[in-house]
Amino acid sequence: MENLDNITKKDLLKETIQHIDIKQYDSTELIDAMRRMSFTSRDTARAADILTMMCREKDCTNILTIAGSTSAAGCMQVYVDMVRNKMIDVVVSTGASIIDMDLFEALGYKHYVGTKENVIPDTKLRELYIDRIYDTFIDEEELQACDQATCDVADMLDSRPYSSREFLYNVGKWLAEGHGVKKDSLIQTCYECGVPIFCPAFSDSSAGFGIGKHQWLRKKAGKPYVSIDSVADFLELTEIKMNCPESGLFMVGGGTPKNFAQDTVVCAEILGKEVPMHKYAIQITVADVRDGACSSSTLLEAGSWGKVSEELQQMVYAEGTTVIPAIVSYAYHNGCWKEREYKQWQKLFMR
Repeated sequence: MENLDNITKKDLLKETIQHIDIKQYDSTELIDAMRRMSFTSRDTARAADILTMMCREKDCTNILTIAGSTSAAGCMQVYVDMVRNKMIDVVVSTGASIIDMDLFEALGYKHYVGTKENVIPDTKLRELYIDRIYDTFIDEEELQACDQATCDVADMLDSRPYSSREFLYNVGKWLAEGHGVKKDSLIQTCYECGVPIFCPAFSDSSAGFGIGKHQWLRKKAGKPYVSIDSVADFLELTEIKMNCPESGLFMVGGGTPKNFAQDTVVCAEILGKEVPMHKYAIQITVADVRDGACSSSTLLEAGSWGKVSEELQQMVYAEGTTVIPAIVSYAYHNGCWKEREYKQWQKLFMR
């Protein structure tokens, strides 16, 4: 690109990312054809079948875990539709996915079609206050407004420790009361549908900056402040596992959300209650198993820890945006969710 010295933020932040609407695209024929293929195609079809089974089992609590940047890259509406249509009962997410991406767009901001490295120098992007996620751009000044939003919510709350689930419930309520611009954000949808959101590494996001600012100012004024209790998160999610007959996992990427959701089986045992392993499990990832990291560990490996049952599991080695819409569209158009009810796990903690 020529004349980089004259390029402006407005020049680069033009074309917004369009989030795919799985309700408008029926992938049934595609998935049925892939079932008769090999490699990742067949794995993708089996994952679609397992998600359909998870949704057909009315008493199964389905947990969506999100790591990585698929929310910024065009899958944000997919996750909203999964919750709205009763396919998902609990969400476990990274702070980036739920705050820096979802709350960010709920406030009316956008992600933009950008470029990969070496097209626009990242030093130039920094000069313009543009953040890059691979080939997606974000306005850093708008992201700082997202930081401030979490500070504003913290300022409204009683000064005490909160689980991330409880804090995000209050963010959803705040959005529903008119502070949001986009009405179908994942946070607000979960609030409206009684679906709890857990964020086990909450501080690793805009929330860390916003609540950090809240704490800093309160400390300087000699006042008590809001804090996030990550152990409370773990116990709350385990409590859901202890109260549901069966559970299934739909895992996008790996990271802390993956392990956090799987570990509830072990935690329940330590708390004195035997619970079944997660009956269903799907993981979509490009992580390489050879480094021994949790993100890349297979679902079979999780079985050795007593976390995931072996029979109804599927690893799909693909970048999420390429297969998630097809898998979820198949389950949606299959109608397997229509006889499910909202489980309202949020009410478990309203006491």
